[in-house]
Amino acid sequence: MTTLTTTFQVVALSAGAFAGLAALSPDELEARGIRRVVADDKPGFPCRVSLEDAEPGEPLWLLHHVHHDVPGPYRASGPIYVRERAVDATPAPSEVPAMLRCRLLSLRAYDAHGMLRDAEVCDGTALEPVVARLFSDPDVAYLHAHNARPGCFNCRIERAASV
Repeated sequence: MTTLTTTFQVVALSAGAFAGLAALSPDELEARGIRRVVADDKPGFPCRVSLEDAEPGEPLWLLHHVHHDVPGPYRASGPIYVRERAVDATPAPSEVPAMLRCRLLSLRAYDAHGMLRDAEVCDGTALEPVVARLFSDPDVAYLHAHNARPGCFNCRIERAASV
């Protein structure tokens, strides 16, 4: 007999959304409010596509990104880093990337209409029980993980069914 259990899926931003940035000149990047930066510490420059911290000396873009594109009061945006040579992260179900483990996180739980249902702050090393508690509310459709201190968006966490 097989039982269905609810797990979660960490979802990164897609590299495709940022592919055109490499072709832009420094003036074009600046006109769009995008800064090219070089990582000088690790951790400290978390890429939202690879879900890894950039290595010291590695170039990234620092840019404004709408991460919660919903109609209504909880539409949200903010600064993110994207490594110039980022490759899409594809964590396995219930896998927590190391980038999240080493941070204090703010989790925000939203319903299917993008309305906030709950929120909690936790250490990244203790993420799973907090995700499980937030998803125990059947009205919670997805979570957003942010860095708790600066408030920057990291990734989306969705429900994932596994057998």
